[in-house]
Amino acid sequence: MPPTTTDHTATSATFEVPAVDITAYVAGGTTEARAETARQLDDACKKVGFIQILGHGIPQEILDGLQDAHDAFFGLPLAEKKQSLADGNRGYTAPKSESLSLSLGIENANRMNDFFEAFNIGSESSWYPALNLSAQDYTANTWPDVDGFEPQVMAYYHEAARVARTLTTIFADALDLPSDYFEYLCDHSIDVLRMVNYALPEGTVRLDGDLKGMGEHTDFGIVTVLWADQVEGLQVLGTDGVWHDVQPSDGALLVNLGDLTARLTNDRWMSTLHRVAPPVVDGVIKRRRSVAFFHDGNADAVIATLPSHLDADNGLAYEPITVREHVKAKLEGSQKGKANSAAVREAARVLAAQGQQR
Repeated sequence: MPPTTTDHTATSATFEVPAVDITAYVAGGTTEARAETARQLDDACKKVGFIQILGHGIPQEILDGLQDAHDAFFGLPLAEKKQSLADGNRGYTAPKSESLSLSLGIENANRMNDFFEAFNIGSESSWYPALNLSAQDYTANTWPDVDGFEPQVMAYYHEAARVARTLTTIFADALDLPSDYFEYLCDHSIDVLRMVNYALPEGTVRLDGDLKGMGEHTDFGIVTVLWADQVEGLQVLGTDGVWHDVQPSDGALLVNLGDLTARLTNDRWMSTLHRVAPPVVDGVIKRRRSVAFFHDGNADAVIATLPSHLDADNGLAYEPITVREHVKAKLEGSQKGKANSAAVREAARVLAAQGQQR
């Protein structure tokens, strides 16, 4: 019997994104409280890989400023936004110019058809003058001429970076590693903050073909910290092979694991597959905003399976890889249309959910 092509999506009472309060690490909790937080995070990483993070400590005025900056930039005419186009993983990305599923090697009938638009900033080589880092890995930022945009975005960037570093400390404790283990992988991390708005190009009057807000993918690095509207659209692939709808809880940030953490733990903690499909109402996409902070690790860091996890996944292990090599292959898929052939495990999960065989 030929495989079906049904794409299952559901909201299930058995699927839940766990909530973990990290106050014990943010505000100097007791040893016992920190140990309990690490245990809860370990459990969430094993079961789902997506987590609602509470107690993150980001002031509301910084979150408000981020939303103001997001609205101000994406409210500009397309021609003005395109003045911020840049080489590398920086600046403005117009709608329908990327395909995230190609970062997994998953081909679609319509290439480069994700209908989000984005603006990226990230760590620059100039931030680490003593290290002589490559400007290709640590590209200079380009900033639009929008009042208050740069300070508002950078204020949130620093807070999100703090949350990401706090999470990696908890990761180390949860994995019985030295608490500073991730500092050796992330002390000059190629972090990227991506502001996303879901929109079709100007002049589009109808929704044609297999349009996706953002195709199925895993995040590339160590951990992702996500601020998002409480608007439907984000979907997570559960271990049941079903896509589930996910929204942030009140006051929470969504956090998910990236590929490099999966490699370290040999999929004990999996990089969770997700996609975005904002609803269409009367032929118009319902507005949805998000801002993702990707904590990806040092470009020159070698990621290899931890010795304590070599016996996971039936004794298989990932081959060691540098952060630079891994991120390059993923970006060449999503941004340049070169299907990534190395994401074998992740692609198999997507295809299994589609009821297909590779």
